[in-house]
Amino acid sequence: MASFAAQTLFILFFTLFSAFFIKINGEFSRQSINMSTKRMEKITRLHFYFHDIVDGKHPTAMQIIRLPNKTATSFGTTFMVDDPLTEKPKPTSKLVGRAQGIYAFASQSDFGLLMVMNFAFSEGIYNGSAISILGRNAVLDAVREMPIVGGSGIFRFARGYALAKTVWLNKNGDAIVEYNVTVFHL
Repeated sequence: MASFAAQTLFILFFTLFSAFFIKINGEFSRQSINMSTKRMEKITRLHFYFHDIVDGKHPTAMQIIRLPNKTATSFGTTFMVDDPLTEKPKPTSKLVGRAQGIYAFASQSDFGLLMVMNFAFSEGIYNGSAISILGRNAVLDAVREMPIVGGSGIFRFARGYALAKTVWLNKNGDAIVEYNVTVFHL
């Protein structure tokens, strides 16, 4: 009886212990089981303004794909951006970071952008941290929601959403967009 109990405990111990150190594909990857039952997750809410300038002496968005044929929705037109993020809507207000990435007109039927963007922050405790957005931006909607798919720095393992609302737009396409962001992170 003692032998059976000892064998059962050994098998149970070996199974649990080996689950922590499973090797897959040699040295390329390893999996382990996180035994913690609680994970402290933080919620951060950010509010800032995105300044997208496509015109003038100092543009912050540069068209990198030009189409030979103009379409009604600019389908395929692609921009590379390095836009300032500020505390207030005035372009001269305090800089809190940069929006760096690409947006492209991805719809043939409306003005829907594909946003592939990092918001890299430079202010306070967020300095050196970033969140990543990857999603659709229906620019003519009053408020647009886009997913946060990751982050770095204090936003490691980030998820959440960004709400965007255009507060100013001119005929050249320059825009100021208000962002309210909710980030869940470790």
